[in-house]
Amino acid sequence: MTGGDEAGRATALDDRPAIDPPAWFVEQANVSESSVYDRFEREWPDCWRRAADLLEWHEPPTDVLRGADGLPFEWFPDGTLNASHTCIDRHLPERKNQLALIWEGHVGESRSYTYRELYREVNAVAAALRGKGVEADDVVTIYLPNVPELPVVMLACVRLGVIHNVVFAGFSANALAERLERTGSSLLVTCDGYYRRGSAVAQKNKADNARIAVERDVDVVVLDRLGLDVHLGEGYDDYDRLRAEYDGETVDPVPRDATDTLFRIYTSGTTGQPKAVDHTTGGYLSHVAWTSHAVLDVKPEDTYWCSADIGWITGHSYIVYGPLALGTTTVLYNGTPDHPEKDRIWEIVEEYAVDVFYTAPTAIRAFMKWGERHPASHDLSSLRLLGTVGEPIDEPAWRWYREHIGGGECPVVDTWWQTETGAILLSTLPGVDAMKPGAAGKPLPGIEMGVVDSAGEPVGTGNAGELVVTRPWPGMPQSLRTGEGWGAAAARGEGWHYSPEDGATVDGDGYLTLLGRIDDAINVAGRRFSTMELESAIASVDGVVEAAVVGADHATTGTAVYAYVSPTGTCAEADLQMRIERAVESAIGSVAVPEAVVFTPELPKTRSGKVMRRLLTAVANGEALGDISALRNPEILGELQSATPE
Repeated sequence: MTGGDEAGRATALDDRPAIDPPAWFVEQANVSESSVYDRFEREWPDCWRRAADLLEWHEPPTDVLRGADGLPFEWFPDGTLNASHTCIDRHLPERKNQLALIWEGHVGESRSYTYRELYREVNAVAAALRGKGVEADDVVTIYLPNVPELPVVMLACVRLGVIHNVVFAGFSANALAERLERTGSSLLVTCDGYYRRGSAVAQKNKADNARIAVERDVDVVVLDRLGLDVHLGEGYDDYDRLRAEYDGETVDPVPRDATDTLFRIYTSGTTGQPKAVDHTTGGYLSHVAWTSHAVLDVKPEDTYWCSADIGWITGHSYIVYGPLALGTTTVLYNGTPDHPEKDRIWEIVEEYAVDVFYTAPTAIRAFMKWGERHPASHDLSSLRLLGTVGEPIDEPAWRWYREHIGGGECPVVDTWWQTETGAILLSTLPGVDAMKPGAAGKPLPGIEMGVVDSAGEPVGTGNAGELVVTRPWPGMPQSLRTGEGWGAAAARGEGWHYSPEDGATVDGDGYLTLLGRIDDAINVAGRRFSTMELESAIASVDGVVEAAVVGADHATTGTAVYAYVSPTGTCAEADLQMRIERAVESAIGSVAVPEAVVFTPELPKTRSGKVMRRLLTAVANGEALGDISALRNPEILGELQSATPE
């Protein structure tokens, strides 16, 4: 999309009629007063005390924010609390028999836990971890799919003051080994395997290979999911045996400073190395609780479902910590939307009478492709609110989602945030704001954002620029609190700013429309991968001279990886493509395997030898090439256009 196209899209949004939230929703909404924006502005930063009040503190904070005029920022710095207590223990007097977690797995598999049962599970596992020698501030790595034991181990860790490091189960052994090494983890919790689309995935094999690759000793606790009677050698232990050994024990929650690290999670950077993000206990928990309450309108009596994987930040924030902090029932699903049939999601919504459903535009586009008959065959009348996350949602998908899933009545919140932000920063408040299909909305109360040009000056209405956050927020990670880390926080003119590296436009009503990444990263189905990381994996394959990857528009995932590869010419292309796909899967994971591999004798380069990815992106998307005057080898473009699949 060109700059002119982006501006035209924003101008068109400005002209579209807004859709007001229905009166029935406003009447019951957790936040329904339009004055909330002015109140948060007048009271900032003390306004965020309202978020902290949603938690239960061991020592309530007297200060909200230190360092408001400069680094370091410390949210609720004199408060202490424990996340496990906040998410479980404090709910027991009122709702010990209420369901805390509903799990749906492989066909025919389901489990549920009341808050009392979850309390017992978490205490037993916390005692088992303590028995394994784990102490406060240690890091435990968790390599599990969306099974109930994953949130149980997370909450057991934080009960002990231990930092958890969840690694997406689809990542390769190499990716796991790197994260084990960099965190210094001496304990890994994994499983023998799990089912995906009816087939077994051998998870322990990947964990074994990662363990071998790590220089330090790593003990492994293995959950039996497949019933294969896997042999556990020295350094291995059985999850179920440990849990049974410590069943009935209780562990006092360890009070943590609000500024202490709660967990670590990795996100892809542009340098080819995964980027560690550490989120704090008090600020992060307050932010996810408040946004779950105000944006997702979650209530304790709700059955709430976020369809993400806990291996990503969305699952941390809006499957585990946000919903459980509010005492609601959260649904966890370990499966795909189309197995065994394409109505699987709606079957679950109907079965459990889900009130709030939060998913990705990638999934919505797949639902559209499969047809409205699938949701139409189920009773979805329980749904009160719909949400989207992970990438911008276009207007057709937004309208289809509201019409065919929300019955034409449910508000839709299009949320923007990142691993780095911890929680939602940008969205409409469903009980306050009108909705504009295709635009995310205004910055939330207490959040200050803008769109600037390369000089840091605000852009005009309808013009494309770079999104910036111009004031700190409670869910900010350790590196942004201190100014250390990866340099995403910088001064533009006067004052502190954080650059999320996303493009955006703003309309006359202050609604922001996101335009995607401005850096060299590719967002596939809401999962971000650096181009360098992908290209390095491809270039490692014998027979590859050079490679460049770009993102191409894709009807289902939003963006697909297209790899342009210069081979040596000494091997068959079919064989080379297979080895490239295997190399990417091994280095990163199957989700990053290229949609298309295009072989070319050379890549388009400037006279200085720089690959012109802009032109490759245009070729991949069938767009006009624009200015090619800087190109050293313009003759290659015709060949690339012919070879690139439509």
